[in-house]
Amino acid sequence: MKKGALEEVYRTHHERGGRYGYLFCHGERGPYLREWIGAGKRVLDLGCRDGMLTRSFFEGNEIVGVDIDRKALEIARRDLEIETIWLDLNAEWPFPPESFDAVVACEIAEHIFFLEPFLANICASLKPGGVFVGSVPNAFRMRNRMKFLFGKEFETDPTHVRMFSQSKLEKVLGDLFIEAEIIPIQGKIAPFIPVSPKVPQWLNRLFAKDLLWRAKKRSEHL
Repeated sequence: MKKGALEEVYRTHHERGGRYGYLFCHGERGPYLREWIGAGKRVLDLGCRDGMLTRSFFEGNEIVGVDIDRKALEIARRDLEIETIWLDLNAEWPFPPESFDAVVACEIAEHIFFLEPFLANICASLKPGGVFVGSVPNAFRMRNRMKFLFGKEFETDPTHVRMFSQSKLEKVLGDLFIEAEIIPIQGKIAPFIPVSPKVPQWLNRLFAKDLLWRAKKRSEHL
């Protein structure tokens, strides 16, 4: 699909779904990203959309925001005064080796057709000791389990091309990165039992709405 046609798919999806100004998981990822990234860093924010999540870590950092939706990028550039680049991440990667202290990929890996080259590009563009942070929807969250139980399609987002469990995420991160920490966030285990640090980790990973991670570049790729 040509770049402009792909952009139209995403822009239509964002407009119809009310996704401009919307923040998945209601900002719960923000404090983690702010702590993990820190300040004084050059950060590549992949799939930044209109910058709603970028707001949690842009202060004190040099941000380069990337997205396929130019309308969203214009909002991010206007509101946050960050550099933005229009890219199709399935086909384009203009960033030189070891050029970023941190790369953020929140709710983007599930949209990527060729995941291994995408992750390899991220790894190559990280500086020595650089951090890779991101998140993906948990394919096994309670809502999906209930849909499956009643014979309904549980993946209805037309822009998603792959699904993740925590074990799958551990595998794909472990191929290129080290010290991968995955934190299940939001969602419910039962009607009155939310996912939380008070609940055993094995239960959280089965029912969480989202899987948030932090990992570092492997030394052999420095």
